[in-house]
Amino acid sequence: MADQDTNPKQAAPTLEDIQHWTWVMGRAQQMMLEHMAQQMNEAAAKAPDSKAETGQWPGMTMFPSPGDVAKQQVDMWTQGMSIWQRALGVPAPSGELAEKADQDKRFAAPQWKDNPLFDMIRQSYILISDRLLGSVEALEGVDEKQREKLRFATRAFVDAMAPSNFALTNPLVLERTLETGGENLLKGLENMLRDLGKGQLTHTDPEAFEVGRNIAVTPGKVIRQTPLYQLIQYSPTTDQVLETPLIIFPPWINRYYILDLNPKKSFIRWAVEQGLTVFVVSWKSADESLAETTMDDYVLAQLDAIDTVRELLKVEAVHTIGYCVAGTKLAATLALLDARGQADKVASATFFTAQVDFSEAGDLTLFLGDEQMQLIQQMSADKGYMDGRYMAATFNMLRGRDLIWNYVTNNYLMGEEYPQFDLLHWNGDTTNLPAKWHQLYLKQFYQENLLVKPGGITIDGTPIDLTRVKTPTYVQSGRDDHIAPPQSVWKITHHFKGPLRFVLAGSGHIAGVVNPPDAQKYQYWTNEQKVDSLDEFIDGATETKGSWWPDWIRWIGAQSDKKVPAKGARVPGKGKLKAIEDAPGSYVKGR
Repeated sequence: MADQDTNPKQAAPTLEDIQHWTWVMGRAQQMMLEHMAQQMNEAAAKAPDSKAETGQWPGMTMFPSPGDVAKQQVDMWTQGMSIWQRALGVPAPSGELAEKADQDKRFAAPQWKDNPLFDMIRQSYILISDRLLGSVEALEGVDEKQREKLRFATRAFVDAMAPSNFALTNPLVLERTLETGGENLLKGLENMLRDLGKGQLTHTDPEAFEVGRNIAVTPGKVIRQTPLYQLIQYSPTTDQVLETPLIIFPPWINRYYILDLNPKKSFIRWAVEQGLTVFVVSWKSADESLAETTMDDYVLAQLDAIDTVRELLKVEAVHTIGYCVAGTKLAATLALLDARGQADKVASATFFTAQVDFSEAGDLTLFLGDEQMQLIQQMSADKGYMDGRYMAATFNMLRGRDLIWNYVTNNYLMGEEYPQFDLLHWNGDTTNLPAKWHQLYLKQFYQENLLVKPGGITIDGTPIDLTRVKTPTYVQSGRDDHIAPPQSVWKITHHFKGPLRFVLAGSGHIAGVVNPPDAQKYQYWTNEQKVDSLDEFIDGATETKGSWWPDWIRWIGAQSDKKVPAKGARVPGKGKLKAIEDAPGSYVKGR
């Protein structure tokens, strides 16, 4: 045994091996050239002068050249590792670093630990990342806003430079490449070129879901259509319903069916089953016809929906829900109704992760500098609307590790099949925004915070004041929300003067809202005492396991529990307003 060669040399590649890998590289080069030629031809056909000169191909505004990216990434990682090891004197792998690397799901696979080289790479990366992020905190003479920008940029850089993102420093990718003979890289390249062509990162199987077929399938009818929205009424499932109906205003930066993904997750279906007559506004994805749309149009559209339902069902008031930016506009709608002496049209207002005071609005403010605002203006100057892919990319960047680099590794390097996940399908189903209004919204709300200044905003010629709103209010916030942080959502309690219930839900901007009771996931916190700050609320809060939806429906019932038969106008199309088309309607399918 002593004479046995325990380190046999690898066999030399055969002629067939060389031919195969030559084919892989040649096929990859061919795919790249075909893609580039196609993009150049499309650019020449659309704008032969300006586009050809600038080299800005359609669908590639968000992506640099993949060849340049690959070279820069490998060079940066290789050189950066060497430089930082010399500069920092990277020690031999320690127990603390190894434990931290083990806890990082990017490096949890045994291949990272079993090979000493890759184990050193991942632990060195963890050490370097900690040093880089720590250096931001150690900077002196930097105000907190600037520090937050540096913190975000550094975190984004660190996430981008993870060795798991590159084929040559990821043992799983190398292993897969050898197993498949490079087929994974070709499949990944095909995925990447497809995404480059459409200008958007793909997260899920694009053929797995279809609106109206297996998502957004709660039965109902479109009963009203305007240039800005369709109003959907859902079919009752109970013999009796609460007299006061519910209107849901979803954000116009997303499709409404986040609240109707499938029967098990659908808040809309669940609300119908609780005995509510439910209406939902489905906003139109902006095109040239909405170029002059303003804030007034969205607020007046909400008022129009409220009056439409009141007249249809012959009721004095409606319950309302505003999700995210539609909640911001719902607050403005309530203030406008109060200013006009019509506050009694709304029996209650519920806010899902919605902000009215933007003084602590979170990471989105990092994208609102002068350069970003100019870019937004330039990108939408010709068409009059903002391409929804820009907003999708922005939201993805807020969680780059999970929503960008994870998919770069799986889809581009590993060449894996896309998962079938309805939430990710919705996330990629982008909507366009009226450019002029979008820019004004960012300026007046995020930058100038005018909504909370009495008279700071005027709607339809009427100055509004949130401090005059006395409508009973239910405010839901997500503990881990990175889009509407809980400390920002909490501030609504400082402005509204009516009875208010605040609920802090587990999870974030989406999962914190879409959490059906049957799932038995997460938790929520309530505090029956009157407190002045979110910290005080949390300190005295009671935790309840599971969904907050039952708490909300109890609160709705406490506003008014009178019921009426579910017939006549309570059935879509059976009242004064006839059915235009089946739910989910056509606006939700518009691009």
